[in-house]
Amino acid sequence: MHASPLSTLDNLVELTPAPIEVPTEPTNGRTSLGVTTGSIRTNEQRVEALRQSLERHRGDRQLILLQDFPDPDALSSAWAYKLIADRFDIQCDIAYAGTLSHQENIALVRLTGLPLLRWPCQAAKSKERDLGMYQGCVLIDNQGTTCQLSEIVRQAQLPVIAVIDHHSLQDGVQAELIDIRVNTRATATIMTQYLQAGLLTLDSSVAEHVKCATALMHGLRSDTNRLMQAQEEDFLAAAYLSRFYDSQLLNTVLLSSRSKQVMDVIERSLKNRSIHNNFCIAGVGYLRYDDRDAIPQAADFLVTEENVHTAVVYGIVHDEDHEVELIVGSLRTTKITLDPDEFIKEAFGQDMQGRFFGGGRSQAGGFEIPMGFLSGLNENSEYAKLKWSVYDTQIKQKLLHLVNPGKNVIHTG
Repeated sequence: MHASPLSTLDNLVELTPAPIEVPTEPTNGRTSLGVTTGSIRTNEQRVEALRQSLERHRGDRQLILLQDFPDPDALSSAWAYKLIADRFDIQCDIAYAGTLSHQENIALVRLTGLPLLRWPCQAAKSKERDLGMYQGCVLIDNQGTTCQLSEIVRQAQLPVIAVIDHHSLQDGVQAELIDIRVNTRATATIMTQYLQAGLLTLDSSVAEHVKCATALMHGLRSDTNRLMQAQEEDFLAAAYLSRFYDSQLLNTVLLSSRSKQVMDVIERSLKNRSIHNNFCIAGVGYLRYDDRDAIPQAADFLVTEENVHTAVVYGIVHDEDHEVELIVGSLRTTKITLDPDEFIKEAFGQDMQGRFFGGGRSQAGGFEIPMGFLSGLNENSEYAKLKWSVYDTQIKQKLLHLVNPGKNVIHTG
């Protein structure tokens, strides 16, 4: 019988050294056991909690779920978990539903041979019975809200074994083990600490270990803005990884070229940007689903402009496979007092189920708003322009309501 979900306190893993089991309501059709908890505040306790979880599930097969557009932090952290789980005879598959469109992510996967499965939602639904081969799933660098596969897994009644993340705690997160550290800059730092503690001993003579260490260094570097926002624990993790990673391989990943599509989106963001109180706001129109990662890259570029401390770039992303459209946006900031998570949640609010349309972490955030009934049918250019104008105006209205409360972008008369 699997242990039941734990709640979180102070955004840390929770488990008492000697947990007391108490009955709870059945979860997803399974009877589960709850655990009365105390807050785990030391790395030793976190490591022991994960070790116990892996030991309980020795011999299982687990599915690691990533956000739809996995970044280096997610990719590398999932790989590290997979290698750790191998020591406990747990076979893991790493899956995502979206696409890899950022040139560095594509290069990272290709050059390291990072084991990754793309499961588009429709394909995953048609293979839902195949989920029976797994005894549980693990969420790495996300809490399910940015992963379309999480709903399919929930419907298949696959228990969530662990959630390991560094983003703000989302409502309704349940798992046997929860390690959410909102003050840690990268999930790669968390996973490296597990490695340092001995859950897996890296060996520089093992090619897979060297490549995973290289991926972790890239993930740590990318989520700390090239270590410029790194904290002591990040530097300590980087120092440990420096013994094993391949610097030439990492340099090759970092030198991967931007595509023409990305450059076009950056050009559009420059042309369409407007600046209000040191906020740069830019709509870039329509994008293909595969070019979605151009939006955060454009935001990264715009925030470097003089007298700009925050950039928000957004566009309408069209997914031809599913005939759906989304408003997708990214925020980047250098303003220490601006919390991207709070800003985005206040600007765009929640859906009918109470889930926020976006959120963030230190200096970065994003949002995704389904367009529902108005999706697609853009063959008529005049209609497409009209639709974009409406959404562009609405996004600006919501942003300027916070950036410049006295400003109204709709002018009449």
